[in-house]
Amino acid sequence: MPNEIEEYSGSPPVEIGYKKKWITCSILLLINLLNYIDRYSIVGVLPRLSEYFTINDKDKGLLQTVFVVFYMFAAPLFGYLGDRYNRKMLMISGIVIWISAVFASSFVKEGESHFNTFLLCRAVVGIGEASYSTIAPTILSDIFSGSARSRILMLFYFAIPVGSGLGFIAGSKIALLTNSWQWGVRFSPIVGIACLALMVFLFEEPVRGACDGARQSGEEDSLREDLRYLLSIKTFYLVTLASTAAFFTIGAMTWWTPEFVGYAYGVIKGIPKTPEAEKSEISLWFGAITSIGGILGVATGSVVSRAWRDGTSLFRNHASEKADLYICALAMFIALPFLFLFVFVAEFSIIFCLIAVYFAIMSCCMCWAVNVDTLMYVVVAHRRASALAVQTMVAHLLGDAASPYIIGAISDWLRGEDASNAGRFAALQKAFYGSNFMLVIAGALYLAATFYVEEDRKEALFQMDVSAPDHWREPQDDMEALIPHSHPDTVEGREEEPADIVNEISHSSA
Repeated sequence: MPNEIEEYSGSPPVEIGYKKKWITCSILLLINLLNYIDRYSIVGVLPRLSEYFTINDKDKGLLQTVFVVFYMFAAPLFGYLGDRYNRKMLMISGIVIWISAVFASSFVKEGESHFNTFLLCRAVVGIGEASYSTIAPTILSDIFSGSARSRILMLFYFAIPVGSGLGFIAGSKIALLTNSWQWGVRFSPIVGIACLALMVFLFEEPVRGACDGARQSGEEDSLREDLRYLLSIKTFYLVTLASTAAFFTIGAMTWWTPEFVGYAYGVIKGIPKTPEAEKSEISLWFGAITSIGGILGVATGSVVSRAWRDGTSLFRNHASEKADLYICALAMFIALPFLFLFVFVAEFSIIFCLIAVYFAIMSCCMCWAVNVDTLMYVVVAHRRASALAVQTMVAHLLGDAASPYIIGAISDWLRGEDASNAGRFAALQKAFYGSNFMLVIAGALYLAATFYVEEDRKEALFQMDVSAPDHWREPQDDMEALIPHSHPDTVEGREEEPADIVNEISHSSA
């Protein structure tokens, strides 16, 4: 039975108080940050891994592809379980898997013949991380609503750029100091053990959909019913396709940029190989750029979209329920010229190259939190984990799972037998150009979703049987007021069916 895990755990979901709510929130934010630090610390030690296992560009790209492939196939499973079972226990299980796999990967023996073992460990890491990333945002959505939810999701998705940047820096610097790539990846699971303890002893799971006043449970719904429901939401599948196109470009950029700039340094200086100290310095700068640009990007996207949606600040008297999607589309179109500039100027100036990639990262990050916020309000509460999991699977499968491998394979094909620094740079530069066009497709799909988002949001509210469809737009300074603390003793549920006529419901309530 679906409730067996909750009963067995001894800590069923509860409506948590103000203090415990922020403790729970802080734990989720910390673990999300650590997830991305671990995910990109491998990039910081990539040059050392290349020598340790004697691998080419295609194999280096395969490291990320294998990780993301297993991550995306595990995501729907955890999404399905997360909508039905105890989410705390699921996340704890995933964290244990992740910590164990990272530690194991650092003990793989040297040589090309052992590279497949290392790949397997990275694949298992992807399974562990999938449990957390698909479930955590839904818990935050059960604690906060409206503008508070937008702000907390903004903080949650700060972890992507900040964690990525810290991963580049920590991985490369620790590897340089210890002269060992192994310690460059071991530090994150050591911190992960402390996070696991916090999750076990201090984390409390909220009631599903409590913050939205939802009166339905999805425990008896099948996976097929979940998928049929999600495919009926035009906003959902258009935003998912847009995210896929964006992830393709972003995945290639984050994976290959430190290596690409390292080759560019050798071309500019006219040296056959970039020194390890310079590679570490490049990773440091790219990490700082990713963190700072990402923070500003996520914050800008969230703040501007919220102001536009509510008709405040610069958008007074111009409120729009489509604002979130407009911001996402605008972010893609702004990033495009900066990405082309980044690739083009790399052989002439490292400084201008890094400036261009800074603005590209900042623009791309504008849509991280906004994209998920949109998903949360067009999907009913008890299917949000499934929705996030499906989007994760599709976006990663065709996006950043494929792009690092594809770019690496194209690079190897273009350079042929030329193993020189200049040859590697020229091949990777040409391979980079093609991936940037995916941002045009992403922007167009976000714009297409604006035609459906208003109706899809109303539909979700009515299916959750929420009595006040626009309550989430009311300004509230006290976030505690956003969580309802009382419910009717008896609620007569209704079968989930699309609302036939919205006006009919409005008239009847009047």
